[in-house]
Amino acid sequence: MDSYCFRLSAVLLLAATGLLLTAVSDSVDRVTTCDNNVWQVHRLYCDRGVINVTGSLYGRSNSLVCAEGKSHKRLANTKCSQQGTVDKVKTSCNGKKSCELGLSDFRTPDPCVGTFKYLQTNFTCLEAITVVTCEGSVAHLYCGMGRVIDIYGADYGRRDKTTCSYRRGPHGLKNITCLQPTPLVAQMCNGRFSCSVTASNAVFTDPCVGTYKYLEISYACKPPKVSHQGVLQFGVHSINMDSYRSRLSAVLLLATTCLLHAAVADYVDQVTTCDNNVWQVHRLYCDRGVINVTGSLYGRSNSLVCAEGKSHKRLANTKCSQQGTVDKVKTSCNGKKSCELGLSDFRTPDPCVGTFKYLQTNFTCLEAITVVTCEGSVAHLYCGMGRVIDIYGADYGRRDKTTCSYRRGPHGLRNITCLQPTPLVAQMCNGRFSCSVTASNAVFTDPCKGTYKYLEISYACKPPKVTHQGVLQFGVDSI
Repeated sequence: MDSYCFRLSAVLLLAATGLLLTAVSDSVDRVTTCDNNVWQVHRLYCDRGVINVTGSLYGRSNSLVCAEGKSHKRLANTKCSQQGTVDKVKTSCNGKKSCELGLSDFRTPDPCVGTFKYLQTNFTCLEAITVVTCEGSVAHLYCGMGRVIDIYGADYGRRDKTTCSYRRGPHGLKNITCLQPTPLVAQMCNGRFSCSVTASNAVFTDPCVGTYKYLEISYACKPPKVSHQGVLQFGVHSINMDSYRSRLSAVLLLATTCLLHAAVADYVDQVTTCDNNVWQVHRLYCDRGVINVTGSLYGRSNSLVCAEGKSHKRLANTKCSQQGTVDKVKTSCNGKKSCELGLSDFRTPDPCVGTFKYLQTNFTCLEAITVVTCEGSVAHLYCGMGRVIDIYGADYGRRDKTTCSYRRGPHGLRNITCLQPTPLVAQMCNGRFSCSVTASNAVFTDPCKGTYKYLEISYACKPPKVTHQGVLQFGVDSI
């Protein structure tokens, strides 16, 4: 039945006039940066989805743009443009949630000496799935419902000091200008239902030796292409459509049922991290919503996973698992948008000496409301329309140097490993219409003295529970 549903779904997707195509923003955003100083920065950002550059100009095409305080002579040339600007911006920004470029990258050679110039970019935001995978781990890309992978962008390297940084020394994180675009992921994955890519120097070459890197991928799931001969293209596979067209109307209802069934099924993401070195990092991330761990294993359950370069003897034991792994991962990650764990936290005691192990986690992303409240402030949680609060996760402490940092000295921000999970928010707020929680040591105790902390809460608004006796449960009250 699953195979039949898939074939019917593929037909329906092609016949449904693009209703299930990946959404594209109708509006075009524009960013204009006047070239006022040497270090001027041009920044593009998508609140949802990833960047798709439609046009870019460094020079001048309008006498009114960036004109304040400039003489007529410096604004008169409106046919000034630097060659290759749009390609450079596309290479740097397409497929990313945000990107920054220095105008110094566009000034040489000067396209129009004496004219005051600017960098102006038009872009849209494409709906996309984003995957960030630490070096040594495997990125798993997957599309269901008879759709195939379409890569928007892929980069390997590093562009910040926080991603894939769990317990890493500063030396391995200091180069943050080496995230390089790569066409390899598109070549490997485009047109396929699923694809696995290892984030490693062996695959992508090393853009910055000595730096611990990661792989960023953004992609969409789209209907397979139809050739001029009416053949469905699924990567290296194809299906002739002629035999399906005459039966489309007869099976439309069943196909729709299959699609709806697939649409409500939970999508499970998977991250696999091979235990290659002492400081290996396992990273989970939800582009939307928060993490809900459904399973996790440290050990080995499959002889083919993380097998490259390993002897048969080190892969033979496929019944190896560390006790308590899933509980540890759930405690660290549930209810967060992203989380990082070190494999060093799972190695002792060794569950199977001599076997090469890996950490593999399955998780879904739950739609959630996220609240971050600085120490000394009050978090207000609220649900309307007869729904009540359901806490997914709450943590008090600090895990970065930027959140709740305004005008704070570096001493109060330096401990970024003290964000601790707390059950108190769930105990206080679950089942209520609204709830207020003070982010303070008096409520949660102090996980790191001398550090300025904050409270992170993720929750959903759900219908109140009904007991077997037909009683509505509202927190501590009932009706």
